[in-house]
This record gives sequence, structure tokens and C-alpha cells, in this order.
Amino acid sequence: MKTSDLFQKKTVLSFEIFPPKPTADESVIYETLNGLANLQPDFISVTYGAGGGKNGSKTIQIASDIKHQYGIESIAHLPCISLSEQQAIEILDSLQTNGIENILALRGDISPDTKPNGRFCHASDLISFIHERYDFNIIAACYPEGHSESNNMIDDINFLKYKVSCGVSHLITQLFLDNDDFYRFRERAEIAGIHVPIEAGIMPVTNKVQIERMVKLCGIKLPKKFMKMMERYENNPTALRDAGIAYAIDQIVDLISHDADGIHLYTMNNPYVAKKIYEAVHRLLAVHR
Repeated sequence: MKTSDLFQKKTVLSFEIFPPKPTADESVIYETLNGLANLQPDFISVTYGAGGGKNGSKTIQIASDIKHQYGIESIAHLPCISLSEQQAIEILDSLQTNGIENILALRGDISPDTKPNGRFCHASDLISFIHERYDFNIIAACYPEGHSESNNMIDDINFLKYKVSCGVSHLITQLFLDNDDFYRFRERAEIAGIHVPIEAGIMPVTNKVQIERMVKLCGIKLPKKFMKMMERYENNPTALRDAGIAYAIDQIVDLISHDADGIHLYTMNNPYVAKKIYEAVHRLLAVHR
């Protein structure tokens, strides 16, 4: 099933997981999936391998297992900045062979360990390439606070509109902690003529190191309400975890009440956190399903 079809009749709930590192016990990811599958998400997306590159084969295997063993639709992430055209074809052919229909097409982060190949400089390059040659359902990322490399929100929305025009069926946002940022972004996208479903990406922040890393990588804004929570509970890991779950639940309830197309939960491979959030919001979701 193409995930774009899911949005026609309900508010979608989906999860994101990441593959184990190359040196990790691979059975752990299936323990995670056992816990998440019980929550009956509409789909689960799989990031492109811890360490990227050659470890992308784990993404394909896990995405295939989610679909064929667990009976849940899956999305495989595919960052393109370091891919050659031949490498892209090999990965796409493998995804097709494994029965995976949905791809989250990304540029990917540029770092000292990631050398741009020059063939796919932007996500839109990969999206066009896939759209012209294959029948995959293509999903893309978007940024409620603007991409960290954009000059301003107007440019960012214009780039997004172009990316969608290249063949995107639905969007998933980067995590955000202030719902007003999402609502403003959604309104700008509508005005610009972007009419595909936009899923709100929510990450329950359960420890201080996690949010410091997210701020560094994504440049997200930390609202006063969130900062007060962090300051109060930063020395009590259990209390901070529970407060982070509560904060995410508040966000999700508000988003559903404001007719968000879907909620995409960045689970960080933690079924306990996902379960607590699901238990709090599933009845509300059911009203919109």
C-alpha cells in the first residue's frame, strides 16, 4: 500500500525507528518492533542505517520485515547526497524487489564523513529521478521553523513547493516543540499551493543529551514552557522522561484537535515511550479515524 492513500479517511499515526549499529545485536530491533507493532501504527519508517553507507542494507531488510512479517506498511529512508546514479539504481531496485512501495527521499546531512557525489545535490534531484523511472510512493521532509540552510521562510516554502512538484505525495515535518510553528508553516504551505498531506513530526524528549543533540543538528527552537520543564527535572532522569512524554502528549492532543493530517512519532527505538503516548491519545485519534 502506498502511504498517501492512508490520509483520505483518517488522522494517520506512524512511527520512526532506526537500524542497529553495525556492531550491535540485531535482535534488539525486533524486540522494539514487537512492542511497536502491538500499537497498530499506520506505517513505520526506517532511517538509512546507523553509520549510513553500506549499512543501508539493514534499512531495506527491516522495512521488508515490517511489511511482510508484521503486516504493517513501511517506508524506507533514502539520503542521496553521497550516492552515484548507479548506487541509487541498485538501492531502488533492491527496494522494489523486496516489495517496498514507499520511500522518504532526503538529501542527507553533509559532514566530514559524508562526501557529496555530485549527482544528487538536493532531495528534489532524487525525487525527480525516482518519479521518472519507478512507481514508488515518494515522501519528503519539511521544516516548520525553516531549514537551517535556508535564507528565510519564503525561500524555504518555495523550495518545498518545487520539491513537492517533482513527485512528492506527502510530507513529514522535522521535530518541533511549539505547535504554533507548525500551524504557521501549514498556513504558508497552503497559501503557496502545497496541497499534499503534512504529518507533524513529534519527538518525546526524555533526556537532556537528546535535546542538546537535536538543537545542534536541527537548530530547533526551545519554548519557555519546555525550558522550564528541562530545568526543573534535568537532575531526575525518571521525572524528566515522564515530563517529556507528557509534553509530547499535550502537543499531539492539540495537533489532532487542529486537524493535523497525521502524527509521526520519532520513537528513538523506545517502545515504552511510544506505548505511553499511544495509550493517552488513541481514543482521540479514533474519533478522527
